[in-house]
Amino acid sequence: MKSATRIPASEHGINPREIDKKARSILHALTKAGYEAYLVGGGVRDLMLGYHPKDFDIATSATPEQVKQVLPSTRIIGRRFRLAHVHFGREYFEVATFRAPHDKTGRGKTSEHGQIIHDNVYGTVVEDAFRRDFSINAFFYDLETGDVLDFVGAMADLKIKQLRIIGDPEVRYREDPVRMLRAIRFAAKLGLTIEPASEAPIRQFASLLDNIAPARLFDEALKIFHGGKAIRTLELLRDYHLFECLFPAAERGLQEDAIESGGDGSFRELVYAALKNTDNRIRKDLPVTPAFLFAVMLWKRVREDAKAYQQEGNPALQSVHLAASDAFSEQVKCLSVPRRFSNMTREIWTLQGLFKFKNQRRVLNFLEQRRFRAAYDFMCLRAKSGETSFDDCEWWTLIQEVDMDEKIAMCQRVTPGKAKKKRKTRQKRRISE
Repeated sequence: MKSATRIPASEHGINPREIDKKARSILHALTKAGYEAYLVGGGVRDLMLGYHPKDFDIATSATPEQVKQVLPSTRIIGRRFRLAHVHFGREYFEVATFRAPHDKTGRGKTSEHGQIIHDNVYGTVVEDAFRRDFSINAFFYDLETGDVLDFVGAMADLKIKQLRIIGDPEVRYREDPVRMLRAIRFAAKLGLTIEPASEAPIRQFASLLDNIAPARLFDEALKIFHGGKAIRTLELLRDYHLFECLFPAAERGLQEDAIESGGDGSFRELVYAALKNTDNRIRKDLPVTPAFLFAVMLWKRVREDAKAYQQEGNPALQSVHLAASDAFSEQVKCLSVPRRFSNMTREIWTLQGLFKFKNQRRVLNFLEQRRFRAAYDFMCLRAKSGETSFDDCEWWTLIQEVDMDEKIAMCQRVTPGKAKKKRKTRQKRRISE
């Protein structure tokens, strides 16, 4: 059995005070009870790179039931992969029991495609290290000694900024096709190159993502595009033919929109402008919503389908609703969208038609709509991409900044004739009476 390379604190540079105090209390409690317990995975990697991780995951020799005996606030979750969640009020920390290679019992099953469907075969810390996906995610930090344990040559990969899957790449991607998406996410986020053997099967195995539950792919898509490197991520996903598995309509739209295909490039500009905006907001620690991501990725299809529905005689608003339903019907087959986000996306689309109306009553009501800001941001991105007039973006930007008197004056300057016509009509009626 392979022994660990122990990396002392003088070499890895992790300050234990950077680890969440609650996570440290879990590690101390488990080791005091006689179990092995380590901080593991991406949290250790990020601490070594000088980042401040949001998640602190723990691996231990204790089973979920034993974790609960030591820490009564624990809730045991999962069937395919049983985990212990140690709760501190609304906050919780994930504690996983060391995993071993699959056996032939019901605790460790794979599908006909080689995908893991049950993963509750417990083992040692060494076995657990070799069961992890990428070497840079297989660091184990020992809080008691201050050492980092490296069983798989992870430090060597980290020094040369290489992403390498542990074991046979084809077997590991078949076990869990989502690992291909994780490879792209880590490569983009950390500026890594994918080791040639780890890279080779990805394009060939992209279709295996069809076997993943759409709800799980929704979670992965958010991690990918809300990780602060969305543009680089998009480019890598498209290069490895993975993007079409997540957003098929957007991939078709980008192909059709390419200049060499006869497109005008506006959809590509919209997507890139939106992803750049998302990255900027994340860097500033501002909120982002999945609804906006879907509004952008599905917009080309919705816009074109809505136009077709209108040509068939449907009203403009109804045409957008019909087109939205068609787009989401296709989207949820590969990547599910919770209703709270799909409803918001629909609102962003339907509100686009209101920006052309600039009379006082409509404008003042529109400014009070709860989705106005999201719809306005989307309209301005459309203007930046060249799809619509930038004058509208400037007008709606200014009207949000001025006082009420100036708002009214701006509306009257745009639509002065209509107001006069109404006053004359009322006056004529009084005379005739």
